[in-house]
Amino acid sequence: MEKRDFHVIAETGIHARPATLLVQAASKFGSDINLEYNGKSVNLKSIMGVMSLGVGKNADVTISADGDDEKDAIETISETMKKEGLAE
Repeated sequence: MEKRDFHVIAETGIHARPATLLVQAASKFGSDINLEYNGKSVNLKSIMGVMSLGVGKNADVTISADGDDEKDAIETISETMKKEGLAE
C-alpha cells in the first residue's frame, strides 16, 4: 500500500472542478484509492464521496492506493494536486 500526505493550499479547498480532476485521475488505475480527511475515508473514484468530505483550505489529507499500480496512481494524483495548485 502506498500513502502520501498533502496539505491543501487552494483558497476554495477541493471543490467540484478539482474534485472531478482527481476522480478522473484516480479512475485510470485499477488500484483501490482512498482519500482520508478528518477521520473519514472515501473512494477517490467517487465524486460524491470526495465532495461529501468538504475539504477546505489548510486541510491535511492522506491519499492511499492499494493494488498492482499503486505507485503510479499515487504519483499521478500527486502531480494532479500540484498542477492544479490544490496541495503541497
